[in-house]
Amino acid sequence: MTPTLVRNQLGADTSAPADAGTRARDWAEIQERMLAPLYEAVYDRMEVGAATRMLSLGCGSGLAMLVAAARGAHVTGVDSDRERLALARARLLPDAGWDDAPAHSPHPARRRARLLEGGGPAPVGADGAPYNLITVFEPIGCAAGDSEGLVPALRSAVPLAVRGATVVLTGWGPPERCATAAVLQVAARLADTARPPRTEPGRWRPTLRDDLEDVAARAGLKPDGSGRVSCPFGYADVGSAVRGLLSTGLFDAAVRATDRSQVEKEVAEALHPYQREDGTVWMPNVFRYLVCVT
Repeated sequence: MTPTLVRNQLGADTSAPADAGTRARDWAEIQERMLAPLYEAVYDRMEVGAATRMLSLGCGSGLAMLVAAARGAHVTGVDSDRERLALARARLLPDAGWDDAPAHSPHPARRRARLLEGGGPAPVGADGAPYNLITVFEPIGCAAGDSEGLVPALRSAVPLAVRGATVVLTGWGPPERCATAAVLQVAARLADTARPPRTEPGRWRPTLRDDLEDVAARAGLKPDGSGRVSCPFGYADVGSAVRGLLSTGLFDAAVRATDRSQVEKEVAEALHPYQREDGTVWMPNVFRYLVCVT
């Protein structure tokens, strides 16, 4: 699976404030697929298949789970964002009441997928069966405080997995290898215009070399390899790129410090170096993953 150029919806007003539902849809329809090469690379390395019982922490709108389920894996996803989780349910199984479906259900998806809302302790596996793979595809190390809730979630998940289970953490690669880092700097600059200046959770910051290793150490995990994956961000036009990038939440602090229209204007200007003659936007990026064992 490769990134695709995503068109802006006809008639969309990119200057209007986005509600939670709109932003979740922008994430699911525009931005999430940019990480598909990362999902595929991790699943290839982990040989994800019918024997895999995966817990996805911060599963978002479920694309990574959908890819794993298509390989035959049994997947459980947890996310605290209700809007993204609703989209994940629609993707994985639109039938009502499927979360509590029994293991003997005749519907294949009912046997392979669960989605649960929560920001606390990790859920026990379906039918009490232990997990053998835990994934965190929400990139770590690109926003202030983005791992604070993750570490306790990982600690609560480890006892629910088999001994020696694999945990995969992901994050942005070095800023010099990520064209999007230059655009994300707009988020930090505009957030700094707040008076008085303040650093708050969710504010973008450059990725540090040992971000993933730091989370692994605090969660009591043992690193056991790593990899890098090319994840170019491709958009059909600047409007789609702006909507996709703002759906990540990395510009929220900037919006609070200024306003959404100002952020959209400056992000669009920062995208100009990456706009091609046909109007499409293309930004090469590298993402990194860390393989750990419990």
